[in-house]
Amino acid sequence: MTTENGEHGGTGGNSGNADARRDGLERINPPHLAPPTGFSHGVRAASGTMVFLAGQTALDGAGRIVGDGIVEQFERALTNLLEVAAAAGAGPADLAKLTVFAVDVADYRRHARELGRVWKRLVGGDYPAMAVIGTTRLWDEAALVEIEGIAVVR
Repeated sequence: MTTENGEHGGTGGNSGNADARRDGLERINPPHLAPPTGFSHGVRAASGTMVFLAGQTALDGAGRIVGDGIVEQFERALTNLLEVAAAAGAGPADLAKLTVFAVDVADYRRHARELGRVWKRLVGGDYPAMAVIGTTRLWDEAALVEIEGIAVVR
């Protein structure tokens, strides 16, 4: 989700390596495809248990959406997702696949650099296979973004 220069988005990745390995997950980025910036084209789990992470929005503990803009809501949604992953024994490097649903993809792209900084701070430099999908609205009407994923616990 983040480029080396701090940009964030759905069309990029961690390296041009065809199979960069780290912590039991193999990042697949074939050299004949466009270089990924902020995502990996594919991720293969060497072994482990898959954990399916339900979509998380910027809900606080009382069930209210918090954050006025996409950056604040993205940070809270990602934090919520990481808390669920941690409860299942998975860390940020165990994220194999994420899908981000955004009600305004243009707004998401405008804030790509800021979103990338949030990603780097919370997750680091490992990028899962991912997609950003535009949607007309989410379950919670005030939600601007929702993130779901798959982690592999080893």
